[in-house]
Amino acid sequence: MPEWLKNAVFYEIYPQSFYDTDGDGVGDLEGIIRKLDYVQQLGCNALWLNPCFDSPFNDAGYDVRNYYEIAPRYGTNDGMRRLFREAHKKGMRVLLDLVPGHTSIDHEWFKRSMMGDKEFAGRYIWTDELLERFEGVSGISGVISGFCRRGSCAANFFSTQPALNYGFANPDPKKRWQIPTDSPDALATRAAIIDAMRFWLDAGCDGFRIDMAGSLVKGDDNQHANMELWREVRSFLDSDFPEAVIVSEWGDPKHALSAGFHMDFLLHFGPTEYMSLFRDDPYFSCGGRGDLANFVANYTEMLRSAGSNGLICIPSGNHDMPRIAHRLNETELRLAFAFLMSMPGVPFIYYGDEIGMRYLENVTSVEGGYERTGTRSPMQWNSTANAGFSSAMPENLYIPIDPSADRPTVESQMADNGSLWHEVRQLIALRQENIALQSESALEFLNCGENGYPLVYTRGTGSESIKVVLNPSSATVRLEIDNPEIMSIIYGIGRAGRIDGQALLLSPCSGVFLKYKAP
Repeated sequence: MPEWLKNAVFYEIYPQSFYDTDGDGVGDLEGIIRKLDYVQQLGCNALWLNPCFDSPFNDAGYDVRNYYEIAPRYGTNDGMRRLFREAHKKGMRVLLDLVPGHTSIDHEWFKRSMMGDKEFAGRYIWTDELLERFEGVSGISGVISGFCRRGSCAANFFSTQPALNYGFANPDPKKRWQIPTDSPDALATRAAIIDAMRFWLDAGCDGFRIDMAGSLVKGDDNQHANMELWREVRSFLDSDFPEAVIVSEWGDPKHALSAGFHMDFLLHFGPTEYMSLFRDDPYFSCGGRGDLANFVANYTEMLRSAGSNGLICIPSGNHDMPRIAHRLNETELRLAFAFLMSMPGVPFIYYGDEIGMRYLENVTSVEGGYERTGTRSPMQWNSTANAGFSSAMPENLYIPIDPSADRPTVESQMADNGSLWHEVRQLIALRQENIALQSESALEFLNCGENGYPLVYTRGTGSESIKVVLNPSSATVRLEIDNPEIMSIIYGIGRAGRIDGQALLLSPCSGVFLKYKAP
């Protein structure tokens, strides 16, 4: 495990919506470089950039046309190398978004594959007959047909995203296109993706977030074959780039961390109950009607099974789900961030969540975003035109700006010491100042059962222990505590809590961090 991960706090940047420096309405690499100081001032020391590679952008860059070239709308390969260098000067790490499961139909590999080129004929999954389909094969979501080849091609998500061929976990010998994972074509695909990873790691990249990580090998119902594939990738990294990391879009740490990933996300899909935190009947809503019992049970088991294999990432959100502010008000967001910054693993902040940017309803779909488009709107920097995102005409922006007169901005919140931005900044600093709150320190939930308010847990390692008490309910709570004389409140959210004799009194929608005094 690279040492730098132990105190990492990530900031996810959707490049096309972050900062536009050339006035075309689309964010760019130069914009990210100019805002590195902002990210650092917030307290984040690592970045995850959504796809920047050349693409026709039918799926916002998740349809790669060339793994070795930066999309011209963002800049150049040299511009990306400069971003790596400037970030490293500030002690920051940068992960790129790698999409290894499929390409665009415009990729040269696919063009040559559909023409039957011997070298690339097996780079994708083609049936023998045009009308033959992929019913019942896990990992394949659709079919692409009507090209030059006689058969049909498996699709991974949209119909413009042909699935790369890593083989099948249990190939049917009656179907010649179902090849084993150790066949030459499957191994060639694996080698091609590793080669692309090497290219960007040599350029200064610090690792990758891996899109749809558990779906590469098809028909792999127990995911063992996909896990074996990623163990090979991890061996490559450990040998040639030991400081590089990979984080998976798997949403199932039990499989992902056993597969060799350094980190896995809790996501809006999968078995983790992540959505009960901030979105579906959210526990952190001050209505006090949430239930964390299933989340806590699952999370505790995930930590146990993960052991020392890797870390679990709890994000504030990402580009694929409604923003955290969609269901939580500013008071509730403060408690949510207190939770995010005091849990094990590696926290990820989605750009704009630190100022409470809103999910935009009924926005016209852009580049395959559909309902996700409303969470990808431009960063709101200040009160000037286009919220300071771009000098383009409003109709030329990648996605419209939040039209609300009271939309939050970085400028206004940085000027207000009581703002959400300052709260998030202080919570990140609190995490960095206390090893008990960092990635590998122990966690024990003390109160979290059905309708359990407040949420109480301890974080600690060695001689340092911190108790976190969060009350996202509308009622004042009284919590009996042992040895209050050796505890002090080191941080509070909302109206100040206080120790009264043998108990902690906590107002509605508030929270405290209690630290045991050194003997």
